[in-house]
Amino acid sequence: MEKYDVNFKKKYGQNFLKNNYIVDKIVRLCIFPNNSLVIEVGPGGGILTCKLSEVCSHVLAYEIDCDLKEMLSSKFSDSSNVTFIFKDFLKVDLEKDVSQFNYEHLFFISNVPYYITTPILMKLIQSNLMFDKIIMMVQKEVGDRFSSVPGTKSYGAITVLLNYYFDIKKEFIVSKKEFIPEPKIDSMIISFSVKKNKCFLTDYSHFEKLVYDSFKFKRKTLRNNLKGYDLVEVSNVLKKYGYDLSIRAENLSVEVFASISNSLCKRVF
Repeated sequence: MEKYDVNFKKKYGQNFLKNNYIVDKIVRLCIFPNNSLVIEVGPGGGILTCKLSEVCSHVLAYEIDCDLKEMLSSKFSDSSNVTFIFKDFLKVDLEKDVSQFNYEHLFFISNVPYYITTPILMKLIQSNLMFDKIIMMVQKEVGDRFSSVPGTKSYGAITVLLNYYFDIKKEFIVSKKEFIPEPKIDSMIISFSVKKNKCFLTDYSHFEKLVYDSFKFKRKTLRNNLKGYDLVEVSNVLKKYGYDLSIRAENLSVEVFASISNSLCKRVF
């Protein structure tokens, strides 16, 4: 078990993992070929960073808490394959930072600060970097939401958008007792693999807006949520899948949303 002599900061959502067995399980979810670069956000006490440095070519770790700089720099003083950047990950130029490294395979593996889980994922998507795999530790309820399927309570707009890009898998649960300080709820390790055959989209921005608008009032039907759209065209697409405008967004797959968006875009262009 790892022990930490630091002042934990609630504003950064700091909950440091202490169990090396959990770290080993996380790392074993990936096979690291030669010339693999791993990006980590929120290394905290460095327990995951340490293990990653043993199995991959280089670790690029972002830490917002500059008070951890002395501790981390000292702990990894002999690790030439670990680079720390003490900045807010959401504000960095990720593509520029990554371009400084020679690598053939790219991974993102992190016990991310839970309050910025979704913004981190969206940043990874928007970076246009090609990840072999993304492994994140998230709050259990968030993991359930990301990996949920149509017709379930936790299925929402972010589920649709993430499932457009990734095949998402729940890997295992991590008890809240494995952290210092102990959080209020359990966590989940979840993996994201880039889809090889994504749905064709005429315009991703239109698709994204359509999805968010469809879930604007979750208990309302598409007829109510999409009043600003061409409902005749929406209805025509829904009929192809056996639905009508009385359906709720939570019951529609990524493919259906993509079809609606593409059809509406054709009408515009």
